[in-house]
Amino acid sequence: MASTTSGDVLPTGGRIFTTMPDMCFIPEFVFGGLVWILVASTRITQENPLGWVMFVSVFCFVVTTLWFFIFLCGANQSSIWPSLDVGYHFVAVVFYLSASVALAYVTLMNATLLARFPSEELLKIYRLDISAVVMSYIATLLYFLHAIFSALRWKRS
Repeated sequence: MASTTSGDVLPTGGRIFTTMPDMCFIPEFVFGGLVWILVASTRITQENPLGWVMFVSVFCFVVTTLWFFIFLCGANQSSIWPSLDVGYHFVAVVFYLSASVALAYVTLMNATLLARFPSEELLKIYRLDISAVVMSYIATLLYFLHAIFSALRWKRS
């Protein structure tokens, strides 16, 4: 009696570019990298929670890169990989959602500061923060979609 293994479920090699949850890898790189770049280009004050945002964006960028290469090389064929895939993407969703909320809070505080003390530098930082918030929520959505489709794939395995 043959059982379904993860080899039947998880793609390897070039197939990761054609399956739904794994097609999210490249957009996750792009939007996560944009969050990283945009937050790194702003001014950080002492009480600012952007350190958490930077940690989340760098952590998820590095782990997603490793995850991508593991899938690309075909090292994901043991039975534990579908559950690890769901677990990692769930953690990434929680991390990115918390970072997105913190980033939105910082942007709101910068808007208040900009209203009191208008300047070109604060306006530039405010615009960078708005862009980072948008990219962060898009990255959260992509990781969420990846987690949902990975959970469906895990259930099938």
